Amino acid sequence: MLDMNWSSVALITGGQSRAINGENRRGEKGKGGMAASDLGPSRKGSPCLRGIQPGDTVELADIEGPGTIQHIWITVKDKTTDADCFVLRDLVLRFYWDGQTRPSVEVPLGDFFCCGFGQGCVVNSLPIVVIPDRGLNCYFPMPFKRHARITLENQHKNAISSFFYQVDYCLGEVPQNAGYFHAQWRRERLTQKGRDYVVLDNVQGRGQYVGTYLALSTLERYWWGEGEMKFYLDGDDEYPTICGTGTEDYFGGAWSFASHETGKTVEQNYCTPFLGYPFYANRDTTVYNRYHNDDVPPMRGFYRWHIPDPIHFERDIRVTLQQIGVCHRGLFERQDDVATVAYWYQDEPYVEFPQLPSPEERWPR
Repeated sequence: MLDMNWSSVALITGGQSRAINGENRRGEKGKGGMAASDLGPSRKGSPCLRGIQPGDTVELADIEGPGTIQHIWITVKDKTTDADCFVLRDLVLRFYWDGQTRPSVEVPLGDFFCCGFGQGCVVNSLPIVVIPDRGLNCYFPMPFKRHARITLENQHKNAISSFFYQVDYCLGEVPQNAGYFHAQWRRERLTQKGRDYVVLDNVQGRGQYVGTYLALSTLERYWWGEGEMKFYLDGDDEYPTICGTGTEDYFGGAWSFASHETGKTVEQNYCTPFLGYPFYANRDTTVYNRYHNDDVPPMRGFYRWHIPDPIHFERDIRVTLQQIGVCHRGLFERQDDVATVAYWYQDEPYVEFPQLPSPEERWPR
């Protein structure tokens, strides 16, 4: 986990710092920036990956451990036409630990960095930072004991002309109790009334849950945020050990995140180190649907990091979110379009993930 004690920065802890990017694809010592450009040798000759074709999977990192990934930065150049608007959901990140053949991270690129709906937005939090224009940064520490591998699959219909990235890591021993980083994306295009949306399940082992990203498209009228977040821990069955008091409460807000100006309700976005509501769009503000903006439902993106308060589990964990609204007649069961990313650490490097939906099934609607 992140060390919140800044005094530790002054401690000489040892290790071998390395970085992988287009200028040094293997992260080798003394071999960065060797490619030549028109300016000559070692003058910005290979800053990015070019021409990633539809269906291609490229290897971003292949690292022999032990070590810890400390920072990841990514940005991608795409066209601005409607045909290219969902590229952030069409590119899929996967992470593999210690020789596993199935991923422990499988998330569309944008959603991993709290930018759902195929759109970038500014995020200013402790582990995830997104800086204009779509500079994607992750600071979750990712220890591994033998091997780490990161890939990117292009499920977009067009080639990616320029993909920039850097993976910063340190080689050196990791603690025996260091957990493996996991992240999983899910979506229900239309939730079922009275049935809680599943953020995460089928996790077996020992670990801690450290974060949630929610991309919510509201499909019904009235206030949507009364659903409670539930954490079923270590054999919980019908009722969870931890049950929140509402969606807005889980993300640290209150009274619908809104202010009232000249008789109108105005959404208030915010970013803090551990809680945030960085994205809101509706038919008047969305940018990628230029021809039928009246058809776009309100879209909202939230993050909640359990870094000072991780949710520990010894045997298993299941996380769900209710879809409950309220209006002048009281509480009611809702149906909305919900997508999430769950972030957690556990002692084994692999969990059986559900099948990732096709790109078309991931697109905002």
